[in-house]
Amino acid sequence: MPYEWIRREPTDINPAELHLWPYRSLPRKGFVVFIGITAALLALPLFAALGTLVFWGLLPFLIATVWGIWHALTRSYRQGETAEILRLWPDRIEIARRAPDGAEKHWQANPYWVTVTLYPSGGPVPFYLTLKGENREIELGAFLTEDERKALEGEVRAALATLR
Repeated sequence: MPYEWIRREPTDINPAELHLWPYRSLPRKGFVVFIGITAALLALPLFAALGTLVFWGLLPFLIATVWGIWHALTRSYRQGETAEILRLWPDRIEIARRAPDGAEKHWQANPYWVTVTLYPSGGPVPFYLTLKGENREIELGAFLTEDERKALEGEVRAALATLR
């Protein structure tokens, strides 16, 4: 699962931490292999056209194709740099969210008053998970799958119950 609890027993000094990140199906090594194989397969028709004007007619389109795939996958990797960190202390809950552009947003509240809500429908994604406290409702793990959000809801509820 693309989330991990770092420490389960919160103390005044050390919080319980939950790290969340989007799932990445293609690792960096696979990215390099995929681009290499794609470029090699697209180059096959060029060998038959070597030394002709057709070669120069095909070359820009094949280069543009490889560049387009490279650009799309690189952009996908940048979007995958989103991360959320939830920290639980006995007297405070804190969430830090890092966007792909590097901007960070922070939210904190008293865990005693925080409510966990899982909306089966009506949110931006099915089974939308939110935390509400300090007169503000924030999303948690919107990039996770439905099953992962369902499982995470129970884990967050249990973690908050141990603090109360």
